[in-house]
Amino acid sequence: MTTTVKLADLAATSLNAVRILEQHGLDYCCGGKQALEEACTAKGLAPDQILREIDQAAGATAADRDWQTAPLHELVSHIVETHHAYLKLDLPVLQARIEKVVAVHGARDPERLLCLAEVFTGLRHELEMHLQKEESILFPFIVQYGRAELRNQTVPPVPFGSIANPVAVMDREHTDASVALKEICDLTDGYTPPPYACATVRALYDGLRALEKDLHVHIHLESNILFPRAIALEVTAS
Repeated sequence: MTTTVKLADLAATSLNAVRILEQHGLDYCCGGKQALEEACTAKGLAPDQILREIDQAAGATAADRDWQTAPLHELVSHIVETHHAYLKLDLPVLQARIEKVVAVHGARDPERLLCLAEVFTGLRHELEMHLQKEESILFPFIVQYGRAELRNQTVPPVPFGSIANPVAVMDREHTDASVALKEICDLTDGYTPPPYACATVRALYDGLRALEKDLHVHIHLESNILFPRAIALEVTAS
């Protein structure tokens, strides 16, 4: 890939490319016919650096790790730094894309697009509240549990009776998020762009697909590994 590539062509290569272009304010949609080099010059950016960032994002993969046996504080850090960070970055981006798509194409399919916007907005609100509760309430105690286990100490008492209580709430919210994801998938025909799709619509659908994939891994790590391990520690100590 050279710096003479058109922004639209670069954006079409991957969702990582779309994210990097958006982060730097490079318009791959309406300004998609512009060469990367030309667009970067106008913004005082280095086109080679943009290409390097896209390559690095494409090559970044999570190291294999047995999360069933890894220390709990490492698993919590991985979830927060990988999956929570992803949501905090991408949810506002996807919201902006949806609003743009509704503004530009709303008249073509008003019922479906308005419903998609409503479902996503609700999901975003619930997820942001969910992350806050986990990071401020539940996760700090799970980290304490994990450190107590490593030091062969008794797990500390919690102010909510049992760690299973907030876990039950988080699991219900995971179920609600899964239902919303299914609805979004149905509303987008399995993330299949409609015939009128422009670059922004395609980026939206790609982003929603990536959101679903990431959330599935995210929920698995919490509901199937982190939470059961924390509850088991509490039960063992009681």
